[in-house]
Amino acid sequence: MKIQIAGPGCPRCQATEKNVINACAELNLPANISHVYDVKEYAKLGVMMTPAVIVNGKVIISGKVPTVQELKRLLSEIK
Repeated sequence: MKIQIAGPGCPRCQATEKNVINACAELNLPANISHVYDVKEYAKLGVMMTPAVIVNGKVIISGKVPTVQELKRLLSEIK
């Protein structure tokens, strides 16, 4: 599973990345997690608001910091 966090690196984006890492760890989910900092790059991915979480090329969360529980639920539905 490929998971990308999109955002400029602000505290909200960093919190989102941390929550994604924690959710994957709690689910024992092997994932390739990366952070896209470039506005042009994440605009190409379809991100309109940050922070955003993109899983396998699909934006699943945008414009808010998701909780670990919320991420676990969403990631469980995808895997």
